[in-house]
Amino acid sequence: MDNNDRDEVHNCVIKPRANPQRRREKVYIGCGAGFGGDRPSAALKLLQRVKELNYLVLECLAERTLADRYQVMVSGGDGYDSRISDWMHVLLPLAVERRTCIITNMGAIDPPGAQEKVLEIASNLGLSITVAVVLEVALENSGLGSSTKKSYIMEGGKSTYLGAAPIVECLEKYQPDVIITSRVADAALFLGPMIYELGWNWDDTNQLAHGCIAGHLLECGCQLTGGYFMHPGDKYRDMSFQHLLDLSLPFAEIGFDGKVYLGKAEGSGGVLNFSTCAEQLLYEIGDPAAYVTPDVVIDVREVSFQSLSRNKVLCTGAKASADSVPDKLLQLVPKWFQDCGWKGWGEISYGGYECVKRAKAAEFLVRSWMEEIIPGVSNRILSYVIGLDSLKAARNDYDTSLWNASSDIRLRMDGLFEQKDQAVQFSKEFTALYTNGPAGGGGISTGHKKDIILEKKLVRREHVFWRTGVKHNKTMNSNNQKVSIKEDLLENHALKEPVLLPMAQEHHSDFLSSDIDIFPAPSGQKIPLYSVAHGRTGDKGNDLNISIIPHFPTDIERLKIVITPEWVKAVVSTLLNTSSFPDSDAIDKRDKWVAEHVKVKIYEVKGIHSLNILVQNILDGGVNCSRRIDRHGKAISDLILCQKVVLPP
Repeated sequence: MDNNDRDEVHNCVIKPRANPQRRREKVYIGCGAGFGGDRPSAALKLLQRVKELNYLVLECLAERTLADRYQVMVSGGDGYDSRISDWMHVLLPLAVERRTCIITNMGAIDPPGAQEKVLEIASNLGLSITVAVVLEVALENSGLGSSTKKSYIMEGGKSTYLGAAPIVECLEKYQPDVIITSRVADAALFLGPMIYELGWNWDDTNQLAHGCIAGHLLECGCQLTGGYFMHPGDKYRDMSFQHLLDLSLPFAEIGFDGKVYLGKAEGSGGVLNFSTCAEQLLYEIGDPAAYVTPDVVIDVREVSFQSLSRNKVLCTGAKASADSVPDKLLQLVPKWFQDCGWKGWGEISYGGYECVKRAKAAEFLVRSWMEEIIPGVSNRILSYVIGLDSLKAARNDYDTSLWNASSDIRLRMDGLFEQKDQAVQFSKEFTALYTNGPAGGGGISTGHKKDIILEKKLVRREHVFWRTGVKHNKTMNSNNQKVSIKEDLLENHALKEPVLLPMAQEHHSDFLSSDIDIFPAPSGQKIPLYSVAHGRTGDKGNDLNISIIPHFPTDIERLKIVITPEWVKAVVSTLLNTSSFPDSDAIDKRDKWVAEHVKVKIYEVKGIHSLNILVQNILDGGVNCSRRIDRHGKAISDLILCQKVVLPP
């Protein structure tokens, strides 16, 4: 890192930009990754197909990623996402040729380490590039008057969601080919280049609001363009396997006036329309009147979408909330030394005649064996039957009629214990089912691990610090070598027609949901909610949000009558069953806990004629410590949509 940048540390107080320049009338920004498990080849396809792209953003950090990378780093491994090597090897040659700047948060706990790796890869590819970094720093009083000690490894792996300002500084000072960040809010990764290119200032809050919503939608990746949307048998969400195979990652065209056009590559599969955009708009949002980002608080209640073609959607209606700038930022602090608990788990399969009853017997035995050794521990154990009720989407009442329909199941039991030896003991007791349990059980797997709990706190902006830096490489490779490497890479990742397996070719539907005639839902008869609406779920800590988006917009008025906080509580209460075989006492205890602790708020989002439901304290502590198979609660959308409702006239 250049020495002249080492001492320039900023806090997060928003300061007006001095004479911001409008460099473009509009900027094109693509999403190359929506999470750490996305596919580099898909990002390359977007680069190849959309030649206008000025920026490509790789959003790859989850809430717990920095804590995980901190553990790896103190054990001698990489503090950054080591998969950055794969991404840069694939993307750099074409991105450098097109002058498309790559922005990514794959730096995790160690952006300078990632910077060195990317420069090494570029040198091996024969590319001369500039790589900038953004990182949060800790300023600690060293005891020597006003002197300070600077460190970029945050103590214990804690991290704060930074805004777009550090990215803007990188672009202004360095004009880099790549920017690597630590924790930066997802939308801010996209907002930074908008501010830089379009000449926005920090008090242009309505433009910032539109830019943040564009970033919020783009960071969802292929979920915006048909991924996680296709649903065979649902006429509103069906699409062919071919369309799903050839999804395009999304991009956006943003004008200096804040106008946002969302797009997917011409000729690509998937679907980009009102419905896909509406689902992602509400993803992980609580109060739609106050969606808080580090740069601006946004009111999304009037946001709407207009399909201009199969590949282009206009997004309008975002605006800054009355309190447009948050004075505090969200910080995540791993609680390494707090007694967070140890997880122990086990799985076993049963099949054929009365397999569910055998799973019930196995659960009874393991709970009883644990009680013999550690009295009272059974209430720390959760169990469910995969193939029967593990997702709670097929039913919301205790119903033995489903048992006979199941002939291939897997019992899973998860415990959250105070001590490691208790988790280990649980694994041992579960394994004993091989010789001490009911007949025909097989495929046992067990394990245990220490949980990382992330404490969330709000920190004043003036107490959060960041800095940037830059490094360049020099390559000795000739132009001939550079061309050869690029041609080899592009040949290996060249656009090819998707090849369908025989099973995929059996699904012949080529229609998209925008082609379906839509009518009001019938009244006075019991119908599944999915025939009236679609939606999805998102998680934030121990809270869940559920969007309900009617296929026919005016049905929202009738849905508001049916979907009440009481209705929602009754539906989701089954998620808190600690067993697949609850007795009446267990159900009464569950319902009492729900009444006391589970809170439901329902918000109307008029721009997309939808409801956003916020359910608090429903996710078994949240993704970092949940004992459920679906720790994020993503499958809960089908629990909701499978419910039968009777709409009034």
